Amino acid sequence: MKKQKNILVQFFSSIQLSLFTFFVLAIASIVGTIIEQNKDAAYYVDRFGPQIAKLFEILDISNMYNSWWFLSLLVLLSINLIVCTFDRLPKVWHMVVMDNLDTPVERLEKMGERQTFLVANAPDEAADIAGGILGRFGASKRRATEGGGMLLFSQKGAWTRLGVYVVHFSVLVIFVGAIIGSIYGHKGGVTIPEGASASQIYEFNTDRPIPLGFQVRCDRFELSYYDNGMPKEYRSDLTVLKDGKAVAKKSIVVNDPLQYGGFTFYQANYEALNELMVHVESEKSGAKETFLVAPREQAKWPEEKISFGIINIEGGGRGADYRYKVWFEDSAGEPFTFWLPSSQVGKIERPSGTYTISLKRRFVTGLQVAKDPGVWWVYVGCGAMLLGLLVAFFLSHRRVWVYISREGEATRVLLCGSANKNRLGFEKDFAALVDQFQQNDRLTPMKETL
Repeated sequence: MKKQKNILVQFFSSIQLSLFTFFVLAIASIVGTIIEQNKDAAYYVDRFGPQIAKLFEILDISNMYNSWWFLSLLVLLSINLIVCTFDRLPKVWHMVVMDNLDTPVERLEKMGERQTFLVANAPDEAADIAGGILGRFGASKRRATEGGGMLLFSQKGAWTRLGVYVVHFSVLVIFVGAIIGSIYGHKGGVTIPEGASASQIYEFNTDRPIPLGFQVRCDRFELSYYDNGMPKEYRSDLTVLKDGKAVAKKSIVVNDPLQYGGFTFYQANYEALNELMVHVESEKSGAKETFLVAPREQAKWPEEKISFGIINIEGGGRGADYRYKVWFEDSAGEPFTFWLPSSQVGKIERPSGTYTISLKRRFVTGLQVAKDPGVWWVYVGCGAMLLGLLVAFFLSHRRVWVYISREGEATRVLLCGSANKNRLGFEKDFAALVDQFQQNDRLTPMKETL
């Protein structure tokens, strides 16, 4: 009598539950992609109206991937995969390791793929020849059976039956990675003016400061433009400082981040400040200095006894089109003014010495920062999933038996086989195997194939 399954095991191991959770998770993921996440409540009221915004608040749609119901669905799917695996894996494992030489002859006679030959060779000789042919299909086994017959068996891909459970395992590994990332990971942002540094970021939604354990300095920010004046690319030259020493440098653009200490720094946005970075160098002393100067304000370099300022700005809509009117004074002569285009170097000849000067508008670079210690678990899980899907959908367990018995003065050779998937492909392979038997010169047929 067949043992009745526990009702809970039957529920949690059902395919219907898997399909339901996958369907709901897929719909939720689409909704979470369409509706922007982690915005202020006023954003949803303004865009969707107060009633829909209230529904979003109840269902936690604005933070859906961390909502109780979304996490509950993930837990339910995990339980489903675990129970399903423990319920079905023992039977599948038995199919992988079972001794197929115990297969009854009566069952071989009823297989869909089968072919019978009558040959004049002695049974032992026919068995040796059949074993050689099966060796090309896979390692063959042989044993005597009741009634004086001999049974040979060969198989390929028994382990492919485990492909679906590799997929189950990969999904759980991805979930573990996601949980690790949500507990120990961080997502935030920071803005760093050119020439300044930051040692902490601010978490999205809460604005909670998160220490980095090192400093990130923005050495330079560059903005390039299309011919029509639209921004083309913005680039930040970043330096990582650890204990006051530079340990890493990278010039980052969108989709080409800096990675250090488990944190990834993405170029997100920028903002222009109402001040200029002025670089001045004395050819006489070799001294050089960078000053932060606001328009119409005076800057002094006491060591060189000079002072200067920006008294006017002209230009179009692009940073490269701007030019600046510079006022300059030293200790040996009257002050004078001159125009200097952005990012070009000007040379000043004075009685006290020769100076070079260049200037550019100062920017603040906006960085999006992420730390996800579970990402490698996710990568491993995705790799395992691809492998499992490849095995589950494109490979199959193929088995071939040869039963040899005496039938009057002839030797009867029964060739049969089965596959758990891709039956059409196995039919072609089985037909090729039949041809090898029929065309083997060492097998002497008694009459036409039955």
